[in-house]
Amino acid sequence: MTDNAVVSRTPLTLLGAGAMGTALARAWLAAGHPVTVWNRTPARAEALAAEGATVAASAAEAVAANRLVIACLLDDASVGDALEGADLAGRDLVNLTTGTPAEGRDRAAWAEAGGARFLDGGIMAVPPMIGVADSGGYVFYSGSPELFEEHRDTLAVPAGARWAGADPGFAALHDVALLSAMSGMFAGITHAFALLRPENIAPKDFAPLLVDWLTAMAPAAHQTADQLESGDYTTNVASNLAMQVAGNATLLRTAEEQRVSPELLTPYMALMERRLAQGHGEEDGTGIVELLAQDAS
Repeated sequence: MTDNAVVSRTPLTLLGAGAMGTALARAWLAAGHPVTVWNRTPARAEALAAEGATVAASAAEAVAANRLVIACLLDDASVGDALEGADLAGRDLVNLTTGTPAEGRDRAAWAEAGGARFLDGGIMAVPPMIGVADSGGYVFYSGSPELFEEHRDTLAVPAGARWAGADPGFAALHDVALLSAMSGMFAGITHAFALLRPENIAPKDFAPLLVDWLTAMAPAAHQTADQLESGDYTTNVASNLAMQVAGNATLLRTAEEQRVSPELLTPYMALMERRLAQGHGEEDGTGIVELLAQDAS
């Protein structure tokens, strides 16, 4: 047996047997890992017990069972509640519970005060993607570099493992930034279909056009990154902010004609108008990043 094979079978504890936790547990069990699982509602762990997992009677018992402890619970408060009274000394705690950057940093300090090494994680996948080769799912990790390197192979079993940095908040920050971009894309998709809704246009016929168009536009993110790093927002601008703001009037009139609310569009349009009013008409939309950051400061 090779060293890698031994590492890949590291025993671990999983706190949480919801949809994501169950998917994670099944992936580790299928790879040959001994898994101890705990869930606040014991019945939810019964299916995993039938598949070979050991079910602990309490979170403290589950933590005591293995050095590597992974939490996948409802929220950060649930993690604190579950681990209250558990002995974390000498444990490697990996928190895959969705949270904010500040929660990740606070949880890291809390875990380290209890004698544990800590990683925070941001899962970029839905449960059906977990344990499926080439699904595209992965997890951001940040916190203890030593913990990540030691358990990298084990962590990569359910989904790809991507290092986000030693700052424990960076996994959540990457996670939420990508999810926020996704939300904006979904808003645009929703508005587009709403425009077509009153007409004799089959949504299934329009969907491929929408996917192709969004795919063609997505690489604009690279130009935004280049401009942010250089500080020059006027280089290689194909459609400047002044042109875009003028074009927004057509988008709004079309929404009115189609009897579609513009409320998914107007917040972004308002920001564009404010940036233009500040005298940045020759830029593209990159300067709006600064506008948002100033508003948040």
